[in-house]
Amino acid sequence: MSAIAIKDLNKSFVNGKEIAHVLKNINLTVEDGEFVSIMGPSGCGKSTLLYLLGGLDRPTSGSVSIEGRDLKTLKEKELCDMRSDKIGFVFQFYNLVPNLNVEDNIALPLMIAGRKRSSYKAKIDEVLDIIGMSDKRKLTPRELSGGQQQRVAIARALVFDPEILFLDEPIGNLDSKTGMKIMELFREINKRYGKTIVQVTHSEEAARYGTKLVRVRDGEIETVEELDENGNSVSSVVGYAPDGFGQSARGSRRAG
Repeated sequence: MSAIAIKDLNKSFVNGKEIAHVLKNINLTVEDGEFVSIMGPSGCGKSTLLYLLGGLDRPTSGSVSIEGRDLKTLKEKELCDMRSDKIGFVFQFYNLVPNLNVEDNIALPLMIAGRKRSSYKAKIDEVLDIIGMSDKRKLTPRELSGGQQQRVAIARALVFDPEILFLDEPIGNLDSKTGMKIMELFREINKRYGKTIVQVTHSEEAARYGTKLVRVRDGEIETVEELDENGNSVSSVVGYAPDGFGQSARGSRRAG
């Protein structure tokens, strides 16, 4: 069973008498343990696609399934439970609480969910170790660099031990050197801990830290590239079949 299965996905917005078709017949699968980068120009629909995958928005038609469960069949409480237990989000903006220290910011989702922090002490220690900030647990966000703040946001997303991480322009507010260090961290989380990761990004360099690169243009999948460990294209497929998850025969080529 795939971690994520997207079938005939469409999303439209109505603005007065006009209908904007943001996503058009998207078909894609994400397997367990993949690191998929969705890339495209501004306004191509990639962030909308990510929000649909995470259950933060509903499709106009088509389906998104996570581990075989079609999100549109779930009630709001079931969606909330799935987002708490199986999904973690990391956004471009860190959204840390200024007057809470690193440890408290990481524990914030536990408090919101009404869970006992004491039961997650070992997990908090673990995620602090993963992000390399065990010695900064008592510092507040104003005492941290932008890269360190994003690491705290990553730890916060990991504290529930989710199976899937969704990243929305996760290095958009960072300089290039710091951004690449964060991408190295995501690659480590993907490989060492087996987390399935889906990110949307403008950055070609960031996109190539994954195992698959999906290019989106004008609301449609343009190409899907399989990447090797160095971020080089192993193969590239043009388009996807409209009647399922498979790759279409409209054109495929082997990348040299």
